Amino acid sequence: MSNNWRISSFNGALLAAYFIPAWGIIAFSIMVSPIHGLYERPSVSIAFYASDYLHLGKMATVRLAWLLALARITVVAFFAVFLAMAAFSPLRKNSSGADEALAVALCLGSVLSFASMMMASKVGEVEAMRMHASELLMLLGTAIVMLFETAPKRAQASANAATTTETPAGQLSLQQP
Repeated sequence: MSNNWRISSFNGALLAAYFIPAWGIIAFSIMVSPIHGLYERPSVSIAFYASDYLHLGKMATVRLAWLLALARITVVAFFAVFLAMAAFSPLRKNSSGADEALAVALCLGSVLSFASMMMASKVGEVEAMRMHASELLMLLGTAIVMLFETAPKRAQASANAATTTETPAGQLSLQQP
């Protein structure tokens, strides 16, 4: 294994290994049968919320199901782009395009998981709420790691800049502005 993998890239690859098949299967089942797919466990909180609080009709519920499938497929697509860019070594070494694709997937997935978790808590679906909360925690954990992890080029450039602008210890003052 290459030694230039960062923790956020490895964590993103593990997330992609979970979210691509899981959310892809959910989205495919919604595309095949919108109403039946919407009332399965991963999306049941959204379906109950739409029927109990929004009072949607049949066609509006089908449109909501397709919109949910589109959102899940979009997250899956960004995770797939991240995996493709992270697996290709020159792209991983020279650019941060993979990090951008991962950031978009994390952002969209977090919003969708958070909204689903809130809807599940509103309609009383405890198991669905646990599932969405665990997905949200996985996504937010990777986002936090990405936020605090510095890129190797930036860390090396800041270290080089610090060594070139060092001042002798005798010239430092305690009262510098």
